[in-house]
Amino acid sequence: MATTTAAQQRAQAKAQYDAFIAVCPSRKLLDRISNKWVTLILAALGSGGSPQPQPEAGCTGEPRPMRYSELSRLLAGVSQKMLTQTLRSLERDGLVTRTVKPTVPVTVTYELTDLGLSLHQMMRGLKSWAETHMDEVLAHRETYDERDAG
Repeated sequence: MATTTAAQQRAQAKAQYDAFIAVCPSRKLLDRISNKWVTLILAALGSGGSPQPQPEAGCTGEPRPMRYSELSRLLAGVSQKMLTQTLRSLERDGLVTRTVKPTVPVTVTYELTDLGLSLHQMMRGLKSWAETHMDEVLAHRETYDERDAG
């Protein structure tokens, strides 16, 4: 019987990931990263969090560390509990790093890791698509609702 190294075992497992299978870990990851707060946090951290004067410009700022309070102000509607939970899950998955500086009061910042930056690139496109096509989607919803109501 041939033995396999740990690296070979990881490569074999990676080749077998299939999000269409209910128990596949990649399905849980997709569930997490498709959360609206994850998308918005990644967009904020990846673009410096500064709103663009023109929506069609997209998230073009530079990635930078942000304090919890900055994220909270930027992400309208997020509760303290949800922001904390989401940041913790992103840190656990290796997408965000949390840095604590011993100042008075303590300063905590969050920043995208290289892995988080790679996901941000994809999420930036998704956010941009949603902003660009929102009028079309709203028109289709209205047409559908009128047809469905009739």
